[in-house]
Amino acid sequence: MSDIEYDLVIVGAGIFGLTFGERATQDGKKVLIIDKRNHIGGNAYSEKNPETGIEVHKYGAHLFHTSNDEVWEYVNRFSSFTNYIHRVYTTHKGEVFPMPINLGTINQFFHSNYSPDEAKALVAKQSEELGGKTPENLDEQGVSLIGRPLYEAFIKNYTAKQWQTDPKLLDPSIIKRLPVRYNYDNRYFNDKYEGLPVNGYAALFENMIKNENITVKLETDFFDESYKFSKSKIVGKVPVVYTGPIDKYFDYEYGQLGWRTLDFEESVENVDDYQGIGAMNYADLEQPYTRILEFKHFHPEREYKAGKTVIVKEFSRFAEKNDEPYYPVNTPEDAKNFELYKKRADAENNVIFGGRLGVYKYFDMHQVFASALEAYKSFSF
Repeated sequence: MSDIEYDLVIVGAGIFGLTFGERATQDGKKVLIIDKRNHIGGNAYSEKNPETGIEVHKYGAHLFHTSNDEVWEYVNRFSSFTNYIHRVYTTHKGEVFPMPINLGTINQFFHSNYSPDEAKALVAKQSEELGGKTPENLDEQGVSLIGRPLYEAFIKNYTAKQWQTDPKLLDPSIIKRLPVRYNYDNRYFNDKYEGLPVNGYAALFENMIKNENITVKLETDFFDESYKFSKSKIVGKVPVVYTGPIDKYFDYEYGQLGWRTLDFEESVENVDDYQGIGAMNYADLEQPYTRILEFKHFHPEREYKAGKTVIVKEFSRFAEKNDEPYYPVNTPEDAKNFELYKKRADAENNVIFGGRLGVYKYFDMHQVFASALEAYKSFSF
């Protein structure tokens, strides 16, 4: 029997860690959750802007959507959800188009009135450029899916800004399922359920840890050897759920895995409405940011101060060691090194690696909830 007073230690208070911990407490287990940040919720954390009272997602827009009945039922235990439907528009050469690419986008771009079948035929014709060749990079994949005119207008430069890399050097899988709709449906997601927590993400996460068997310690570093529950002191003695970077756990033995990170430029604007929509993408290289978020549109049911709004410009770049990682780059070298780390992780004594950092994979929010629920079902103390 371990002398540690907890049945489980969870490293990282993001969605995976909170979900796993909440499930464990329902089985009567005592859980410690630690996080180096000063808040719970990971990158899904939100807080109110002090000047305007507008809820801002501090690490970029987090839109909840899922077709998983189990996940939807689970999150609704901790918060009711609004009926918010996410829609996105893109500015290209000074003109605003609906996204994802749909019949409205196609007809507006080509100044036409194509029917669905006519639009399909047009895109099919413009996609013949490769002559049946299997796409070898993102550039060729994009052309094969939507033709060169639409690809170069809406995807090529936006992707180059996102990845800081020529699309001809990127893997085609990045946009393998690029959506195109041949109707006027401009909903961004196709899922069965969609909405935002009525009182915000922070409130949802707080409700998940309202259990006397959960202890949360923030601003606490798992790798700080002076800490009572540091890695060297607990691994092998008590079950651990680790949701931090897998390469850091193994002290970068096989090199640092590649990630992209995001920078945010937040400002209060003295207008009621800055852009008329929650998310406006910028497809051209002239704007260094990839999109502008205006958060009051995420909760139109709330009352706000007149003459004020909050916008956030989002910039993408490669992550350095001390940056917050967001999206795995996953070059062939990254994939090779991750497999080495995964073999080490599989051999660790009673340690579960979870979340996007722990398994080097980008997840939508609902996928993280689902993976945590599944991981707990197969776990035994």
